[in-house]
Amino acid sequence: MGRKKQKYPLIEELKITDIAAEGKALGRVDDKVLFVAGAVVGDVVDVQINSSRRRFMEGYIVRFVERSPLRVEPFCTAFGECGGCKWQMLPYAEQLKFKQQQVEDQLTRLSNGTPIPAINPILGSEKTEFYRNKLEFTFSNKRWVTKAEVASGAELSSGGGLGFHIPGMFDKVIDIEKCHLQGDPSNEIRNAVRSFTLGKDGFEYYNLRSHEGLMRNLIVRTTSTGEVMVIVVFAKDDQNERVELLEYLKSTFPQITSLCYIINSKLNDSIADQTAICYHGTPYIMEKMEELSFRINPKSFYQTNSEQAFELYKQTRRMAALTGSEVVYDLYTGAGTIANFVAHQASKVVGIEYVEEAIVDARENSRLNGIGNTVFYAGDMKDVLTRDFIERNGRPDVMIVDPPRAGMHEDVVNVILFAEPKRIVYVSCNPATQARDLGLLATKYRVTEVQPVDMFPHTAHVENIALLIHI
Repeated sequence: MGRKKQKYPLIEELKITDIAAEGKALGRVDDKVLFVAGAVVGDVVDVQINSSRRRFMEGYIVRFVERSPLRVEPFCTAFGECGGCKWQMLPYAEQLKFKQQQVEDQLTRLSNGTPIPAINPILGSEKTEFYRNKLEFTFSNKRWVTKAEVASGAELSSGGGLGFHIPGMFDKVIDIEKCHLQGDPSNEIRNAVRSFTLGKDGFEYYNLRSHEGLMRNLIVRTTSTGEVMVIVVFAKDDQNERVELLEYLKSTFPQITSLCYIINSKLNDSIADQTAICYHGTPYIMEKMEELSFRINPKSFYQTNSEQAFELYKQTRRMAALTGSEVVYDLYTGAGTIANFVAHQASKVVGIEYVEEAIVDARENSRLNGIGNTVFYAGDMKDVLTRDFIERNGRPDVMIVDPPRAGMHEDVVNVILFAEPKRIVYVSCNPATQARDLGLLATKYRVTEVQPVDMFPHTAHVENIALLIHI
């Protein structure tokens, strides 16, 4: 006999008082915090509880009793159903305020008592729409039928779609005409591919449950220089259909400078271990930042908000305070963007990155820009960055670290403490794990400056830079 499903209460007239990490709003019920998605400070809502723990509960809104005066009208027709841009109902100034608060809360609560200086005002993004340079769309044989479609009373079809995954439903995508994340010609390309392939013999959309079908993913990358890369991911190599679609894209969108495809027959969507084949144009696109040029291949990592990445890197370079004589280590260097960005102000830059192909890009970007004082190594950070490695490459005067969301492995922290650079510039996409690492470094370093940077408007994500000085 199965376990009886627990019934949770309906909480009426909950006053929303704050925004929590990851963007959920919160109110209080007796001595418990109640997290609610989609609410704004000042809302009064009825909330259905769907999860209850010892110290907190989670729930969803079933009725608005009173709407906050902070609310604004969302600009996207898919708001509330698509998994992205969840803060559209908040004015951008309010979003920045809550992100600043999030950085302050996490650094003070989670850094094990490490003193944190007054935090600089967050740097907002000049663009709050169409700011991304990369979007990945998913083909699915099951399209999400939106509330607007249901309300219209039109004849509905839940057939194939090309768009973004619905939260909590991995096998369905929401398919809309206009996404506000990436500028032209992103929407035009996606809509054209959907119109050309949907329901056409031989172009079956992928079934994410049974792993059958041909059409799997569509990736569009753009640069500030006007170049456009399109990558079509097929589940199998059906040459006739592949050539037909790629020729259609080539003739319909002459602005595409790099047209590539990937055959991915694996069960997951990751393309890191797959081969990208250039069908037309160049196998890369070029981005400019200051006087530097960066080559972006189909699988290259590049910050998805190009203009704001420039601001992030300028702040990083400023905190590094380079004079031209320093040895700089750039940990988690990716395609060497930061390493090459600071190289002209350093004596030597040593970059380390886990992904071998990213290191190939990093070396190529140094070559393209005539930079001869960088060296790059590929491998797991905790295995590469050892005491012997430091002895061979020279002790760093400055370390720039930009780890993934999980932060730094404790072994890496220990080697940094052994190396004892005079300065550490810690760039993070997750202030919570950054705070933990600041606590681990506190035996030899004090935090002297903190600078949040907003890379992703209308989301709860925030980048943060911390400057640490050797005690």
